[in-house]
Amino acid sequence: MTHRAYDVPMAGGPLKLGRTPLVMGILNVTPDSFSDGGDFFARDAAISHAEDLAAEGADIIDIGGESTRPGSEEVSVQDELDRVMPLLDALAERGFEAPISIDTYKALVADQAVQAGAKIINDVQGLQRDPEIADVAAHHRAPIIAMHWDTGRDTARDLIDEMKRWLSRSVDIALKAGIARDAIILDPGFGFAKSFAENYELLNRLDELHALGFPLLVGTSRKRMIGNLLDVPPKERVSGTIATSVLGYLKGGHIFRVHDVRANRDALRVAAATLYGPPQLEG
Repeated sequence: MTHRAYDVPMAGGPLKLGRTPLVMGILNVTPDSFSDGGDFFARDAAISHAEDLAAEGADIIDIGGESTRPGSEEVSVQDELDRVMPLLDALAERGFEAPISIDTYKALVADQAVQAGAKIINDVQGLQRDPEIADVAAHHRAPIIAMHWDTGRDTARDLIDEMKRWLSRSVDIALKAGIARDAIILDPGFGFAKSFAENYELLNRLDELHALGFPLLVGTSRKRMIGNLLDVPPKERVSGTIATSVLGYLKGGHIFRVHDVRANRDALRVAAATLYGPPQLEG
């Protein structure tokens, strides 16, 4: 399929989405994330990993201070701030260049993070848990990523139709708050309130979500949908993740949120060259 082009307004220059897939590197500043919990909880380890992700070619670094793995406990606003703010401040002091997104559904955390240098707000609750986060995004003119996480979905109805209905509510919240339409990105929420089979149905039908008219972020990295299929632990799901990233790109995905940046970036570059032709190389 042909990738629709979007210019997402962002501080420092627009985020250009289209034929060229962008890779978002995951940086969890948590003790309990499903794949890398505790690995980068210490400040120096987190700084080093941010630099490593950028060196591997990450176009965006997604920093989160609360795990959303199944069974995880919510953390307070203050605890989340205590986890992410020292890292954001340290990266700002170092002149870190890659755009940072803050992975939070809490308005206060989003507000403080953007003031500290984050340029994108990534809300796993699709603006529907704390709608004031939309006001924060509008105030700072920050792009918003709204993820689908509908725990009350009627599973007897068509998956994609129900997703469109729920995500349309997220879009309405954003627009009513004053967020520009071209500053909205949608995430279908692989692994969130979806069965094993539904995750693969979603991947196969991802292109149907383009009817909503927004760029799509694909986040399948190391998830249970891969682990259950291949019977491997999280850190051995790289090849499975690559397959889902390439398939997601072929279905029109724009941004790919991953733990293993270089491997996914290389695979996506080959996929893009196959669809649209390789870049002209000198010599």
